[in-house]
Amino acid sequence: MSVLFILIIVSLLVASGFLVAFIWSVKNGQYEDGYTPSVRMLFDEKITTKENEIKNNKSNHKT
Repeated sequence: MSVLFILIIVSLLVASGFLVAFIWSVKNGQYEDGYTPSVRMLFDEKITTKENEIKNNKSNHKT
């Protein structure tokens, strides 16, 4: 029976830790940008010059 009380106390400590972490993240603005994630897939990714070089090298090796 004493193990049950220990488990309840430990679970309450873990739950309160997660609650404190959540409140801390909300106060620090972790969830402020609600618009960008929904339209991020619509943005075009810019291809860097290194990626262009890799693509050119692959196409040159095929011929």
